[in-house]
Amino acid sequence: MKEYYQRYQRQLILKGIGMEGQQKLSNARVLVIGAGGLGCPVLQYLAAAGIGHLGIADDDTISLSNLNRQILFGQEDIGKFKVEVAAEKIRLLNNLVNVLVYRERWNASLSIQYFGDYDIIVDATDNFASRYMINDGCVLMQKPLVFGAVSQFEGQVAVFNVERERKSLSYRDLFPVPPKEGEVMNCMEGGVLGVLPGIIGVIQATEVIKLICGIGDVLTNTMLTYNALSHQFYKIRIVKNSKAHLEMPGSPEEYLNTKYDELCR
Repeated sequence: MKEYYQRYQRQLILKGIGMEGQQKLSNARVLVIGAGGLGCPVLQYLAAAGIGHLGIADDDTISLSNLNRQILFGQEDIGKFKVEVAAEKIRLLNNLVNVLVYRERWNASLSIQYFGDYDIIVDATDNFASRYMINDGCVLMQKPLVFGAVSQFEGQVAVFNVERERKSLSYRDLFPVPPKEGEVMNCMEGGVLGVLPGIIGVIQATEVIKLICGIGDVLTNTMLTYNALSHQFYKIRIVKNSKAHLEMPGSPEEYLNTKYDELCR
């Protein structure tokens, strides 16, 4: 218990967190899908904050081109699986955190199987197929979703599907239909400033902590956008989109049969 007090002392003295909030963090179960540019800072700060149970999902290995932004990894880790290195680093950072590793590309079947084990889902992926699949799974399983995305010099964060918000919306209320091929560049095509995922990932981690502790104004039904070149933040209010429910799978069976890779090709 003495180690617990010492480790979290700076949070325990915060009004709005205290021991009650810290216990909520210790009991919380958070799944982070994607252990890349966004996932690395999300995982580090959630582990440091004392999230008791962290799930990490990713099937990719570490490459040299990752190291400008994926700060959990070093040159000695090239070729290793991201989830395994990330889990090792998290355990070194905080041995009070229970880390669960899913070394596979996330899919609808895994959402049905595992989303129920977690309180909050964090989307730290880098492609539209995964974003729509994760969003739809969260809606079906009634799980809050903390979304983040980066491209070039700009990043976005939003929180969807929060139960305590009676009119909480989903990613599809913002973008009901996936973009067509060639409409949006990915990071490999357009590039990304290395520090940008760190900024956006830290904001995602902040929203997770606020959700768990019940403090502050969460980015529910709001898209926060950050431009690194101008250091401008601005918020976009998301409203209900009549097309969203028409595009959303209406049942687990329909969800499992949706070909997200084909929709977002």
